[in-house]
Amino acid sequence: MKTPRIPAIDALRGVAILAMIAYHLSWDLSWFGFVDWPVSEGPGWRIFSGAIAGSFLFLAGAGLVLAHRDGIRWKAFWKREAVIVAAALFVSAGTFLAFSNIFVRFGILHSIAAGSLIALPFVRLPAVVSYMAAIVVVTLPRWASTPVFDGDLFSWTGLGTPASGSVDYVPLAPWLAAVLLGVAVFKTPGIPAVLDALRPMRLASWPGRMIRLCGRRSLTIYLLHQPILYGLVWSLAAAGLAPDRAALDFQENCINSCVLARGTDAQCSKICACTLNTLKEDGLWEPLLTNPEDPELLQDMNNHYSACSFPPENTETPNR
Repeated sequence: MKTPRIPAIDALRGVAILAMIAYHLSWDLSWFGFVDWPVSEGPGWRIFSGAIAGSFLFLAGAGLVLAHRDGIRWKAFWKREAVIVAAALFVSAGTFLAFSNIFVRFGILHSIAAGSLIALPFVRLPAVVSYMAAIVVVTLPRWASTPVFDGDLFSWTGLGTPASGSVDYVPLAPWLAAVLLGVAVFKTPGIPAVLDALRPMRLASWPGRMIRLCGRRSLTIYLLHQPILYGLVWSLAAAGLAPDRAALDFQENCINSCVLARGTDAQCSKICACTLNTLKEDGLWEPLLTNPEDPELLQDMNNHYSACSFPPENTETPNR
């Protein structure tokens, strides 16, 4: 018998997928230079992406309890597992074609598939066992990491140093802990009564219905949204609509240095804009980007900066 859905759980999953769309759009815009947000390495962005991944894994564990608390429904489990594994392989293949060596070897879908398989037996055990297992797993990288697991072959463990980077990396240690925590929380005494109380909540407003729909179709949305967003942003970049990030960085650094010497931001903005424009007019900008350490080019840049800092006097006779 199919377990009735709980609208509130669908809504939580919907919020998670919408947050992931926002993150991936930000990543795409940063990748193509439309923004200078530190999406890949900024601490705030890392927390944001980690919260999104953790929420999906937590809800995967919760879903195991909701689907199998009256007994493991093996046919339904293996059907869902096969779909997630196929989706994970699709993501790996797609990112390999798009990003080559930094493709997704073990991302969020791989972690959900493996985590669901490992966590399934815990559905039949007391909640305290899952809590204890989650604590062990989340601390594994601190005390069980070893060079034996270095390299890409064992990167899925999270207990070694991968040989290659990846655009999405969610290893079992420590992320399996989120799945186990989902199992533990939803098996905690009193939680089933809370879920029964939430079941009648329909979230019938149109935002509620849309968020619930996103939650029910989260896997489909996950598979489709990034290729669509990436393609759209790539198209804008290919059309020449992306800002010249190198020029913007040059001006920012130039102005910062100028202000230290002159203390006048407005004047420095004019000087640095003049320097950039004259470098481009004289055909020196692209060579500078290619060889930023070339001493002759650096001297030319300094000469242009000096000329813009002290422009020649206007010798024309003013109109009377």
